[in-house]
Amino acid sequence: MSIPRRFSGGHIFSVLVVFVFLYSFTSPIANAQNRVSKRFPAGKNVRVELKNISGTITVESWNRDEIKITALLEAPTANVSPKLTGECVSIDVTGDNRGRGDVGDVNFKIQVPQDSSVDIETRRGDITISNIGGGLVRAHISTEGDITLSGISATQVLAQNTIGNIFFDGGFSRGGTYQFQSTKGDISVRIPADSAFRLVAAASTKKIALGEFWNNRFQTLGDGRKFVGDVGDGRSSVMVTTFQGSITFIRR
Repeated sequence: MSIPRRFSGGHIFSVLVVFVFLYSFTSPIANAQNRVSKRFPAGKNVRVELKNISGTITVESWNRDEIKITALLEAPTANVSPKLTGECVSIDVTGDNRGRGDVGDVNFKIQVPQDSSVDIETRRGDITISNIGGGLVRAHISTEGDITLSGISATQVLAQNTIGNIFFDGGFSRGGTYQFQSTKGDISVRIPADSAFRLVAAASTKKIALGEFWNNRFQTLGDGRKFVGDVGDGRSSVMVTTFQGSITFIRR
C-alpha cells in the first residue's frame, strides 16, 4: 500500500517561490513593457520636440508649469533619453537608436502647459494632441497613422501623414497658417461659424465639402479638384490637400 507524501510548510513555500520566479520570466505582462517617466520645469515659451520610430503619441495640456514625459517601451527596448536645452525639451528616439536593429514601439504620453509649442514626428503610429495654444503645433507621420488635433488655438499648425486620416478641431488665429496634407486619407476640419480664412483645398477625388463655409467668392479649378477663396476677411491662411481621400469642413 502506498503512503501519501506529506509536504511541510517549507516545501510549499519553496515551490511557490520557484513558481513566481519562473512566471516573472515567462509572463508577457512582466516583460512586454518598461516605463520611463521624467519631469522638466517649463518656462513661458517652452517647446517640446519628439522624433519617434513607432508607437502612439498623446500630447495634452495641464495646469502645471512643468513638462511630464511618460513612455511605455515594448521589447526590444529602445533607448529613450529626454533632454532639456534652454527652453526646449527634446526626445530623439530615432537618433538615440541609430544603427540598431528593430526596436519595439515607444508609446508616449506628454503633458505640457497650454501655451507650449509642440513638434511631433514618427514613422508609424497615431498622434493625438489636445488643448494646445502655443506658437506651433506640428504632427508628422512618415508612413501610417491617424492625426487628431482637438482644442487647438496655435498660430501655426502643420499636420501631414502618408496613410491615415487627419482631424482638426480648433480655431484659426488672425495671421496664422494652417496646413493639412494626407496622401491617402480623409481630412476633417471643425471650426467656429465665424472663422475667417483664405482657403486652398485640393482633392484628386473631387470630394471637397465646405458646407456652410461655401460662398460665391470661391473659384473652382481643375474640374472640381481644387477650391480657392476667402471666408470672411481671409485673415488666416489654410491649405488642405489629399490625393486619395476627402476634405470636409464642419461648423462647430
